[in-house]
Amino acid sequence: MSIKILHTSDWHIGKELHKVELTEDMDRFFTWLIEFIRDNQVDVLLMSGDLFDQANPTQLDMKQYYAFLEKMIPLKCHIVLTGGNHDSPAVLNAPKDLLQLLKIDVVGGAPEKVEELFVEYQKDDQSVVIAAVPFLRDRDIRKSAPGETYNDKIEQIRDGLKTYFENVNTHYSANYEGLPFVIMGHLYAQGASVSESERDIQIGNQAGVDSSIFGDQANYVALGHIHKPQEVGHPNIRYSGSPIPMSFSEKSDQKEIVLLEFEAGTMTQTRYDIPMSRKLVLFEDTLDLVRQKIAAYTTDSPLTDLAEIIVREKEFSLSTMEGLEELRTEMNVPGLKIVKSKVEFENMQKGLSTLLSTGTLLSELEPEELFKKRLALEPNVDNEDELLNAFREIMEQLGQNEN
Repeated sequence: MSIKILHTSDWHIGKELHKVELTEDMDRFFTWLIEFIRDNQVDVLLMSGDLFDQANPTQLDMKQYYAFLEKMIPLKCHIVLTGGNHDSPAVLNAPKDLLQLLKIDVVGGAPEKVEELFVEYQKDDQSVVIAAVPFLRDRDIRKSAPGETYNDKIEQIRDGLKTYFENVNTHYSANYEGLPFVIMGHLYAQGASVSESERDIQIGNQAGVDSSIFGDQANYVALGHIHKPQEVGHPNIRYSGSPIPMSFSEKSDQKEIVLLEFEAGTMTQTRYDIPMSRKLVLFEDTLDLVRQKIAAYTTDSPLTDLAEIIVREKEFSLSTMEGLEELRTEMNVPGLKIVKSKVEFENMQKGLSTLLSTGTLLSELEPEELFKKRLALEPNVDNEDELLNAFREIMEQLGQNEN
């Protein structure tokens, strides 16, 4: 008799993509996931961080979360949920004791003692040990000091993460040696391919760690934070990725879940594609050709496809910009919604007008994207990376203050 463990992450309940709510996308994913767990008799479900998209989820977001958990109860599948950088540990941990009675373990933030991370799942005469490591915040892994430099901080973060996982492995060796072992984590591992939708972690990912910090005791490392499914350094160190596309940079990604099966001391790993409920599509050409492509578009998606438009013309023209806005607001194609658009002129003079006249609405730009555009206008900036990292740190701090 085997033990089956399913690795998922980055659900981002409450996510909006260019003001389009993805609630129905998540409902469809949950319906499919529950059927998969039932059909494959999955014993344990792992969700490696970023349960919600915002630290303070709405009542509707919480309702969607609890509705999923309610539907899972009859399946008798043990659930292990960890907090990500988007999540509030307090919000996730609030129902922790009640959920534990329903075989749902929640680790919203780093606990005081490393042993509180460990979950041992037993079935018949077999066991699997899970270290449910959540997103580790600055205060969890280091102590700040007056006068420290940026490089000092980055190095301390890396060292702190390394030490934390060393302690996890030490506790496993002292208490569970010989049992199959899975480590969960929510962080940026160097070499992982990122998309636009991942918010920068630990000051712009500069504190990304080598996959060797996880040690060699674990049979599998179930990572979250990066939305593109991929292995990092070893086939058994994986990001499962987000279950639905979170940005247009993920439009070509095939989303997946990872099923682990432990039996007689061996582990097999199988990846399964998640069916997509809608497509993210790009139309890129001259205005006339883009208009023709959109008019000819057809789809079989159950939900409305979302479109990004990039119009490219040689010469600057107000009529082109007006035509793009007309296309965006008046084009009516069944099953398609235009949510993002811009126009680029090949011979446009650089300057402030470039920043404000590219046809991209300021409301469509993320703060970091706008800051990068502003930096690009300065001819003699020789510390762009430092300025960008400082901006990211400010934004991260503002986000924490909102929590």
